[in-house]
Amino acid sequence: MRYAICFLITCLINTLCWAGGEGKISFTAVTETAGLEFHHVDGRSGQRYFLETVGSGAAFFDYDGNGLIDIYLVNSTDLPGFSSLTPPTNRLYRNNGDGTFIDVTEQAGVGDTGYGAGCAVADYDNDGNLDLYVTNFGANVLYRNNGDGTFTDVTEHAAVGDNRWSLGCAFADYDNDGFVDLYVTNYIDFHFETHTNCTQKGVATYCPPESFEGLPDTLYRNNGDGTFTDVTTTAGVYNEDGKGMGIVFGDYDNDGDSDCYVGNDAGENFLYQNNGDGTFTNVGWMAGVEADENGNVQGTMGVDFGDYDNDGLLDLIAINYQQQPNALYRNDNGDFFTDLSFAVGMAESLPYVGWGVDFFDVDNDGDKDLLIANGHLQDTVEKYDDTTTYPQHNYLLINNGHGHFTNEWMNAGSGLQSRKVSRGIATGDYDNDGDLDVLISNANDTPQLLRNDSENQSNWILIRTIGTRSNRAGIGTRIKIQTDDLTQIDEVRGGSGYLSQNDLRLHFGIGTHKRIDHIEVRWPSGIVDVIRDVAPNQIITIKESGTQ
Repeated sequence: MRYAICFLITCLINTLCWAGGEGKISFTAVTETAGLEFHHVDGRSGQRYFLETVGSGAAFFDYDGNGLIDIYLVNSTDLPGFSSLTPPTNRLYRNNGDGTFIDVTEQAGVGDTGYGAGCAVADYDNDGNLDLYVTNFGANVLYRNNGDGTFTDVTEHAAVGDNRWSLGCAFADYDNDGFVDLYVTNYIDFHFETHTNCTQKGVATYCPPESFEGLPDTLYRNNGDGTFTDVTTTAGVYNEDGKGMGIVFGDYDNDGDSDCYVGNDAGENFLYQNNGDGTFTNVGWMAGVEADENGNVQGTMGVDFGDYDNDGLLDLIAINYQQQPNALYRNDNGDFFTDLSFAVGMAESLPYVGWGVDFFDVDNDGDKDLLIANGHLQDTVEKYDDTTTYPQHNYLLINNGHGHFTNEWMNAGSGLQSRKVSRGIATGDYDNDGDLDVLISNANDTPQLLRNDSENQSNWILIRTIGTRSNRAGIGTRIKIQTDDLTQIDEVRGGSGYLSQNDLRLHFGIGTHKRIDHIEVRWPSGIVDVIRDVAPNQIITIKESGTQ
């Protein structure tokens, strides 16, 4: 009852606030018409193995290089006591360019049948084709893109097939040598033979993450010859206290190298500052992002970097468990962050369990909004807790440009009205019309492809990067665009949020501005390219010049 009352009050407030606005944001669910015939299988049989709770991620990426972003969906598989009629597999869907997709999994050779979790994309061998990494409970998989519509499993040769339970993964060139490296978050040490049953108020539940021992993460350095070396210990990121979930790289201190933020479940989060010599230092507690403003650790799932206040510094978002507000950390000076969760409008998240997250400009007005995927962990929660639900609405938090977000999911079209048990999300412009669309992975359910049909005339630009001295996909590249008094930054990322991959092309909305004064591109190599007087409303490719 308390949840229902709070929900109705929130709905009324949002409706009243929106009544004075233009109501232009609209998402339409097009999953079926687009041809995405996929169903996530978590293998649940009633035993409540903890594996079943975390769901999986998704990716938007142009695997065939034709300028249209394709879709990859990660699946899990059967567990003891459950048997599918057809073995579940991950699926790859090629974009036909007409709003539909076709399943090319078999032809492409990427139908992994493991108990899947996350994925990330990069061109690890700098051959011009985007490769794919998938995390599992069990051996992870690296697929090398052959450039002809097919992939080859090169996990064993590359030496990146960790057999532990891995969740998040991200590519970044942390040592700026021109080859992307790979960070993998490992979760908990789960074994079927030691599985136990748990209850809350007499109701059968999944055991909490505190019941399990965590696992240290893994950092692989790219050797430049198709292989990787585990440098976790020597690089300073070995930590037995983590239960890693989300991961994101970003240059939060503006010193030209990629730092790393790891969200841990039921423990402090890690902010690994890149020392510039191949090593990292965990400065999370010093920077103020290891816990909330009161020092309380949280159950963090998804994480992302984004400059929500357009001050040239990357801020942080950490998405948390029920009764723990989603944490927005404002980057104050490149050294310290301030937890502004309640001040910017995150209090509404308390009844929810958040997972996927992305900073993105949904309305092309020149500031970053937030999309948050929600869904409870406990499928029986409504039997013992009347403040929440198992399926939940996802959040669309609109940035007002003055440091505050308003949840507008109720007013953003039919695509955001359904309640699901959502996990990973990816954003990208799959129809190349200038606004960002959304792909949501739902646990034990079908995904949602949401087409952005917002009725606005705001201008935009979409930028693809090609490195020459830097890694070929330009991962880690910082782009700054200047339009009159509006300055924005963003970086190309190989994996972020919760177990997912956004379109590698960077999207900027510029509102009603008619021209972009200049675009500054800072490559991982240190080269800076500048392009002046650029017309908006187009997709452009920027290639690294090769000169400093």
